[in-house]
Amino acid sequence: MRWEALFGDLEAQLAAARAASDEAAAADLLMMEQARVAFADRLAGSVAQGLKVRTGNGQGFSGRLAYVGAEWLVLAEGQRSVLVPFAAILSIEGLGRAVAPRPAGVHARLGLASAYRALARDRAQVSVYAGSPATVSEGTLDRVGADFLEVALVPPGEHRRAANVRAVVALPFAAVAAVASHP
Repeated sequence: MRWEALFGDLEAQLAAARAASDEAAAADLLMMEQARVAFADRLAGSVAQGLKVRTGNGQGFSGRLAYVGAEWLVLAEGQRSVLVPFAAILSIEGLGRAVAPRPAGVHARLGLASAYRALARDRAQVSVYAGSPATVSEGTLDRVGADFLEVALVPPGEHRRAANVRAVVALPFAAVAAVASHP
């Protein structure tokens, strides 16, 4: 009888050790899996959710996450869209728990320069937030290089014509916190 109790106790200890080992292994696997999640994939799990994005220069933007690119996100903020480079983001509030690979669409592969070039091609009226504290340049994107963009400063509501351009400002990508396009 004593032997049965001893073996029963040993079996219970072994089962408990196995369960603890399995839980530790599962926790390690979860941590390893989380370590492989890219920022863009973390954001892709929250597409269509409302987010608050704070940039390093103190600007804040709130809106529905519309797109996630290779190096940027777009928030739908009322009637305008705000493109925010990942490098400018200080924090994001409102992410859900989901993680998803970015959709295979074209925008998911486009880098920051390509996103800026799309705005330049459309001659969209934009507000470019740059510097710290943030300054806002209103106008159209005239030129997009490999690592810089140029904004033709045009009064709000005016079309980009030579007579309306007050100045052209060149900004390195690293200085740009966000580009908001207007309807």
